[in-house]
Amino acid sequence: MKLKPIEDQIVVVVGASSGIGRETALKFAAKGAKQVVSARNKEGLESLVSEIQAIGSEAITVVADVAEFDQVKTIADQTIAHYGRLDTWVHAAGTAVIAPFDEVTPEEFKRVIDVNLMGQVYGAMVALPHLKQEGRGALIHVSSVEARRSIPFQSSYSASKHGIEGFLDSLRLELIHAGIPISVTNIMPAVINTPFYNKARTKLGVKPTGVPPYYQPSIVADAILYCAEHPTRDFITGDVGRVLDLLQRISPALADSLLLLIGFEGQRTDEPKSEDAPNNLFEPIDGYNKAEGDFGHLTIPTFLDWFEMNPTVKWGTIAAAAVGIAALLGLGHSDGNA
Repeated sequence: MKLKPIEDQIVVVVGASSGIGRETALKFAAKGAKQVVSARNKEGLESLVSEIQAIGSEAITVVADVAEFDQVKTIADQTIAHYGRLDTWVHAAGTAVIAPFDEVTPEEFKRVIDVNLMGQVYGAMVALPHLKQEGRGALIHVSSVEARRSIPFQSSYSASKHGIEGFLDSLRLELIHAGIPISVTNIMPAVINTPFYNKARTKLGVKPTGVPPYYQPSIVADAILYCAEHPTRDFITGDVGRVLDLLQRISPALADSLLLLIGFEGQRTDEPKSEDAPNNLFEPIDGYNKAEGDFGHLTIPTFLDWFEMNPTVKWGTIAAAAVGIAALLGLGHSDGNA
């Protein structure tokens, strides 16, 4: 499977008005891709296109709510109408209700599923026919490390992200079985410093926060651009996300114990916030048309992402470590028999 260089691609970025989607669109623009950027917030999209044009690149906007299939289809239709083809579809739209489960209404839970899971399904449904016609391409879906490990106060969000992983794993197998060379990637960010926590609906009584440390949205955008050129199955961004995933695989009970210690108070700030405060659950809100959020002072660098994007070095390092361990074990065995 061979994907086109980014500068030769037509890329759709859904959920582009802020956060990871916005940062990703700007990085695609810097690499020369032509784009269709979509979100519910028209003002956010227009300001993004102005930034893209200032870079010297090209993009058009499509305002759409991903919970509505017909609106998602319009994104694909407008892409083909304007550019004639589609090479990469990036789906990063999302919303959340951060609250104890027994305070979440059926309508709120369903809305999170409709946006975060069904929106991703609709994106794949409308993009696949065009990718198949092109004969290659990439579906890149941004979920979360919560696709692997749920956390408290985010029952609907965690459920939606688990659903994305299940959906993509099934879809990927069908494409492989049919011999269709389309890359399907699940991007799973750790806690990222975006306006997500400003925009989410909360019933904690205070402004919510991710459990620190944070990472900047640029690390996720870098992973997305990598996967647009290099077929990749899964990509966890942020070293802490990898640690949590490993801990969950080794001992879910131990992961439970850790989250009992830090997962409840760790999601609360000291800033009061009413559940009636403006949020983006059902309607877009203005004022957050930017990539980064309020927690830049809590961000740290990531190191293992680089190894994922340099697999020759990664596997060479693993092989060297394995040889070293084998040599040490052999030496110990020899000493024991002396």
